[in-house]
Amino acid sequence: MKKQFYTLLLVLIVSIVQAQNKLPFQLVKQWELAGFSNPESVVLDAENNVLYVSNVNGTPTDKDSNGYISKVSLEGKILEQKWVSEGLNAPKGLAIYKGKLYAADIDKIVEIDIKSRRVSTHEIPDATFLNDVSIDKKGNVYVSNTFGFSSIYKLQASGNRKIEKWIEGDQLYMPNGMYATSKHLYVAAWGNGLNSNTYETKEQGFLYRIDLKSRNVEIISKPIGNLDGLSQTLHGFLLTDWLKGELLYYSTQQGTVTSVLDLPKGSADTYFDKNSKTIYIPLMMDNKIMSYQLKKMIYR
Repeated sequence: MKKQFYTLLLVLIVSIVQAQNKLPFQLVKQWELAGFSNPESVVLDAENNVLYVSNVNGTPTDKDSNGYISKVSLEGKILEQKWVSEGLNAPKGLAIYKGKLYAADIDKIVEIDIKSRRVSTHEIPDATFLNDVSIDKKGNVYVSNTFGFSSIYKLQASGNRKIEKWIEGDQLYMPNGMYATSKHLYVAAWGNGLNSNTYETKEQGFLYRIDLKSRNVEIISKPIGNLDGLSQTLHGFLLTDWLKGELLYYSTQQGTVTSVLDLPKGSADTYFDKNSKTIYIPLMMDNKIMSYQLKKMIYR
């Protein structure tokens, strides 16, 4: 009788775990596009129905003037290989706000007027590895500094457009991917205890959020991996593990993390379009961009 009881209990536990880990969607591959040079980030220009892709084109920390941004169609065709290359070294994270494209580039924020392609820069002299970009509802631009030291900078939306070191410290666990909402800045961390040769860490990164007013940091997930891309979906977040090569899903309701897709090492800064339910994934070391659509999963 005891044996039957424990067997039933085990089945129940397994069933609960499986139910918690069931994804609310499935991924359907749309296209795969090669021809880039270390693509790190992709962003959708909804007004012009095109994608922009940042190309590091070399070492991520070299000021070699090799970097550029490509223009890509939503059907997966390169429209302009080097849409903008002026003043770019190793562009990484991208974000768009009111006709302006912002890119993180080592120690500066590059601002590009999309219509005219005019380039202006916002220098951050003490920055060492600017990585991802996110913009809040007011137009304030946040940029993560991942390696060298952990910090997040803020470029003001208007006025003299002052740049401040908005938050700094080991509690940020080398911040990488970011996503701003009306109240919080969500951050995907790389980890702590970096091996500078392999980029592995003693402590894995996790997902946390920072209150935009108080700047309080709240960890909301278990340790996950060496995180890079972060995109909000309808019910959670999609994240990439750069070193392991994996797309992960964090459920806001369950607080769980589920593996979604095996990817090559170097899966970087994603973009999720909520209208078309499409995720765009740069494969930095494979020089490709992949596009998947999220379809509703039906369980029977």
